[in-house]
Amino acid sequence: MAGPHAEEITLLHNPRCSKSRAAKALLEERAVAFRERRYLDEPLSLDELRDLARRLRRAAREWVRRGEAEYQVAKLDAESDDETLLKAMARFPILIERPILIRGPRAVIGRPPEEVLTLIE
Repeated sequence: MAGPHAEEITLLHNPRCSKSRAAKALLEERAVAFRERRYLDEPLSLDELRDLARRLRRAAREWVRRGEAEYQVAKLDAESDDETLLKAMARFPILIERPILIRGPRAVIGRPPEEVLTLIE
């Protein structure tokens, strides 16, 4: 039985995204207990995004979705710094790459979806 300090596994999920659905299916096939967070419905705060950047060990520019219309709305470009990008992601969660699996101090982007397995195997 898991204690109160067990590592919770959270999948930042967008059910409209095929890669996100594939990552979720991989976890379910392996009977991995995880919490699904539909980040478009339950957006991450700026502090949560800063924490996520630390767990991913990646600069925000590596996991911001540049192809979304909101990227232009937020007036982002290749010169935008991390804090600017994270603030835009907090305002427009669609800009967050998906899916992302979080476990303890680490997180991975599920691109390809099989990447999520690196945190559970």
